[in-house]
Amino acid sequence: MTFSPTQLESERDRLFDKLQYVGWTCKDCEIYAPITLEINQLKKEQDAIILAHSYQSPDIVYGVADFVGDSYGLSQIAAEHPAKKIIFCSVFFMGETAKILSPNKKVFVPSRAGCSLADSITASDVRKLKAQHPGVPIACYVNTSAAVKAESDVCVTSSNVLQIIEALPGNKVIFIPDKYMAEFVRRKSRKEIISWDGVCIVHEEFTAEQILSVRKQYPGVEILVHPECSSTVIDQADLVGSTTQMLKHVEQSKNDQFMIVSECGLSDRVKSEFPKKKVVGACSMCPYMKSIMLKDVLIALKTPRPEQQVTIPPEILKRARKSLELMFELSHPTNHQPRKLASSPQPANLIRQEIHQSS
Repeated sequence: MTFSPTQLESERDRLFDKLQYVGWTCKDCEIYAPITLEINQLKKEQDAIILAHSYQSPDIVYGVADFVGDSYGLSQIAAEHPAKKIIFCSVFFMGETAKILSPNKKVFVPSRAGCSLADSITASDVRKLKAQHPGVPIACYVNTSAAVKAESDVCVTSSNVLQIIEALPGNKVIFIPDKYMAEFVRRKSRKEIISWDGVCIVHEEFTAEQILSVRKQYPGVEILVHPECSSTVIDQADLVGSTTQMLKHVEQSKNDQFMIVSECGLSDRVKSEFPKKKVVGACSMCPYMKSIMLKDVLIALKTPRPEQQVTIPPEILKRARKSLELMFELSHPTNHQPRKLASSPQPANLIRQEIHQSS
């Protein structure tokens, strides 16, 4: 595509308005302007929307994304949006979640990126857990493959994990795959939590010593921690929450100094969206999330490679969707008209009965 000097200058300025806060120069933005212009033009022509997880690089977040946020929230937005095509800038399991909620739409991921947490467990592993603990409900973190979701009773997010665990029947729950989030729930729940040994390599890197050092250097700093971190790190937190919850806290807090104990993309969002607030301390970069490039987004729109399109076998999609339906129902117990994620979802009480009857 060819763009006029006026279009390129306007795009450069638009990019620089946000990217200057994360170290980009005006010249950097000028170099990237042609590709962001082309991507944004193509998505309009193709009736597509671009979703970007908060851990994506700033050029994707502020250059081409229509919506930015957590994986499940973005998938919900895509399901309700009239666009026929979804480009999900994220690791692969997030593209699968979008496909589960939008089975009739075409879903693409720019790169078939893995995830240390999602890749730590397979559907076969879940079936073995079922055999070892018959009748015990299985709650899977949203950071799992569609195949693992299909073998689980209910899905959870970092925002609703405790609420869902408490709502499940019985005194035992299998929680997969994050051992640190399981530990976080175990300390707050009276139920026995049977866990897996998966970890997020990004959040596993943080230590309590790092946080104590930052507190000493910046008195009054607020420490915001993701629940995928270890308990020793969580013990040092002023707030434990999802990426969305952390951003909301930064926006509403009267404090002006924060340590974001999460992936570097979230720190970049704070710097760009709240330039009067200061981010201190170290962040941790996800090699999987950062493997997605603007050029891959452009390919997904112009000449998509077969591996960029997300496809899920119908039976797995149907069963995985059921785990998401139950999550929504259990996290909205007073909602008498729950959102329908499938054509005929089963009420939560019937699914609870199924779990009991399987014992």
